Formats: sequence, structure tokens, C-alpha cells
Amino acid sequence: MARRGRGSCRNRLGPEGRFIVQVLYFAWVRQKVGLPEEHVTPPETVRDVAGLVAWLATRSPGHAEAFADPRQIRAAVNQDFAPPDAPVRQGDEVAFFPPVTGG
Repeated sequence: MARRGRGSCRNRLGPEGRFIVQVLYFAWVRQKVGLPEEHVTPPETVRDVAGLVAWLATRSPGHAEAFADPRQIRAAVNQDFAPPDAPVRQGDEVAFFPPVTGG
């Protein structure tokens, strides 16, 4: 994936000065969550992709279903594939999608 830079919420802070992340959902992840994207203000304890996944799973029944098995989700931070321990920072764009195969 080509790096496009930070998301559209780079310079905005959420409530109480916490950071905002633009989250994009693709394929069946989008269907389960029920949204193509959202801007979220995660708690301070969220510092990486795995933490964001765990927190997103608490947002709604659809989020819980989509993130029930984190091993079935792939992520990209600012359009670069990202492992679960990749940091998530203010203004990042984080995309979630099912595993892909080439061929």
C-alpha cells in the first residue's frame, strides 16, 4: 500500500485533549460494523493496533462481531500494512480488512 500521509484528523484533538484516529473498514468488516469509516477518540491506554482493536470491539455489537477474532483482521496504518504492535498516534488513518491473497 502506498503511504498517503496522515488522515484528515491530524491536527484535531477530541474531548479532553485526547487524540483522534480515522478508522476505515473494508469488506465483511464494514458489513459487520455497519460503517465505512469513523473518527474515534480512543482512551489513553490505546497505543497500538492491538489496543485499538480491543477498544473498538467494545463500541457496539457490530464492532464486537467484526473484531471477535483479531487473527482474522489485517490492518494498515497510513496505508502501510501494520502488525498488532504498530503504534497508533494522533491523526493516523487506520484501515481494517480481511486477509487478502494474491494469485
